[in-house]
Amino acid sequence: MTQTIDVAVCIIGAGPVGASLATALAAGGLPTAVVDSAPLPPMELPEFDGRAYAIARASRDLLEAAGVWQHLPWAPGPILRIRCADGLPGEAPSPLMLHFDAAEAEAPSAGPFGWMVEARALRVALNARMRELAHLVVRAPARAEVTRTPEGATVRLSTGEVVRARLVVAAEGRRSPLRQQAGIGTAGYDYGQLGIVGAIAHEAPHEGMALEQFLPNGPFAQLPLAPTPEHPNASAIVWSEKRAIAERALALPDAEYGREIQRRMGNHLGKVTPIGRRWSYPLTAMHAMRYTDTRLALVGDAAHGIHPIAGQGLNLGFRDAAALAALLLRGEEDPGSPELLARYQAARRPDALLMLGATHALERLFGNSLPPLRLARRLGMAAVDRMPRLKAAFARRAMGFAGQGLRS
Repeated sequence: MTQTIDVAVCIIGAGPVGASLATALAAGGLPTAVVDSAPLPPMELPEFDGRAYAIARASRDLLEAAGVWQHLPWAPGPILRIRCADGLPGEAPSPLMLHFDAAEAEAPSAGPFGWMVEARALRVALNARMRELAHLVVRAPARAEVTRTPEGATVRLSTGEVVRARLVVAAEGRRSPLRQQAGIGTAGYDYGQLGIVGAIAHEAPHEGMALEQFLPNGPFAQLPLAPTPEHPNASAIVWSEKRAIAERALALPDAEYGREIQRRMGNHLGKVTPIGRRWSYPLTAMHAMRYTDTRLALVGDAAHGIHPIAGQGLNLGFRDAAALAALLLRGEEDPGSPELLARYQAARRPDALLMLGATHALERLFGNSLPPLRLARRLGMAAVDRMPRLKAAFARRAMGFAGQGLRS
């Protein structure tokens, strides 16, 4: 006999955004299911693999309210300062820099801009929290076949179970099958770049400082990781590079690969040594024409994808989750009603469009080496560095205080 599971919300995709939304809803007492076609990584902590997330302060609010943050296996690394500089590989950066300090942000409360959380640590925390929640059903691995009508949604699982829900949430990433099934179109742009993600050990302590180095072929970011017994001084890197150059860099031996990182990052942390694995992905921008359909909401990469120049891609997805959770947990109406979905879209599309436009403009502005433009942007950064109110506004945006959330 087929088992039927009745929930208010069924989330397809148990990545960071989908799983965080699931925990937020279930923690708030809303019956929720989350389904993923892949098995969740094991609860045992895997080896360090070089991947980490920059979690903004507003995203931490979501994770704390959902009870996830408390399950992180060790304290994450705080981002206390950010330095933005313009330069060329192998050359010293321009002395006309832009410096941000978390104390200048004038945010709701004092504290870091954000925290660097290793991917393996966030996964362990999400898995631990999901196992605790009485109102959450997790099915992974399981394939889902979704049917939506104005009255509700039916999700048939490869396990033989049937989930009946008032709302289905697509959190399956940029190639979202649910988005395609709904006939929701997208607009996109290919930057012709690869993003290289990994980690480095370095001689000097970073003291909580992040670096955003603007280079002609794409930005290079160094982000401070928390110390571990194996690596007391370590940082994550996000390196945007023209595709052909990136492919050659990825194929280099460790020593030469480390030298290429050093040429772009500079010597402020001493000699660097690559650690963990090297990861890469094509850099494109994408935006869904709408975020909703009958009994359907898109969140995270299913709705939008931006250039990593501002490090806000995942945080944008967390803001989707926070806004949708805030609406659903009010309990005032049908979770999948057209009115609620319209409010969700109105809350999220402007923020995502603004961030997409801003990151695209930054990439176009800084992604060239024309001398007049280089001089203008360096002078511009130096000018902003002397404008406390404008710097505070930029800092608030970096912290993620831009949209609705669980505590808005």
